[in-house]
Amino acid sequence: MPELIKVGSKNELAPGMMKEVWAGQVPILIVRIGDTYYATQGRCPHMGGILAKGKLDGTVVTCPRHGSQFVVTDGKVVRWMKGKGFMAAIGKILKHPRPLKTYPVSVESGDIFVKVD
Repeated sequence: MPELIKVGSKNELAPGMMKEVWAGQVPILIVRIGDTYYATQGRCPHMGGILAKGKLDGTVVTCPRHGSQFVVTDGKVVRWMKGKGFMAAIGKILKHPRPLKTYPVSVESGDIFVKVD
């Protein structure tokens, strides 16, 4: 059953910022775009890169490990691994593109909550 977990305060993130928080044993990426907050899995589904250490450009986060890109609003894959050549081709064959898992977010009395299952 999904559980609503407090992961921080809305004052902790300026617009265009992101950070990793933990909801129990689950790493979560919290992103603020304008006045809206989004939550996705905190690790890249390719090789487990810490997404909070990546780059946020608008609604797209880039994994710092292999350059995979995802839309934080819905988890959609924009690019699965960066690069060309033999090693990139092998990497793409071994791990097929997977979207980010997203989580519902609510803000109540200045606190950010994520519903994690």
